[in-house]
Amino acid sequence: MDKYENIKKYTESRFKAVTGVSRETFMSMLEVIHAAYAETHKNRGRPRKLTRENMLLMTLEYYKEYRTQECIGASYGLHKTNVGEVIKWVENALIKSGLFSLPGKKKLSQPTLEFEAIVVDTTETPIQRPKNKQRRYYSGKKNDTP
Repeated sequence: MDKYENIKKYTESRFKAVTGVSRETFMSMLEVIHAAYAETHKNRGRPRKLTRENMLLMTLEYYKEYRTQECIGASYGLHKTNVGEVIKWVENALIKSGLFSLPGKKKLSQPTLEFEAIVVDTTETPIQRPKNKQRRYYSGKKNDTP
């Protein structure tokens, strides 16, 4: 099943709605995936069941839709362990390229914004308590059992 063949005909806005990235970003990711695949399989290995386009599309689906690997595997005709391996491989290829990596934890934890005011919602919400016949539920004593 070639899902990429179906979505490559979509308009730019629909393509971005389905994949989560623009067509230009998808194509640049795809170039990295093709190069990494050629490097990995230059002298050996059985070709994968999925095309590189569908491998990337599967990874984007996993991150955008939060579907389980079992469900994604069912729609692509793969076992969930193979789906996990493909996603991990695509992740590593994109990170290794350096074009699609996020800044590190230290960079993200540095305060870049200064807040002038903090607004806290302190609205009281009533708690449902028994109004009538409260005696049935509460004796008034605290029982300290040893």
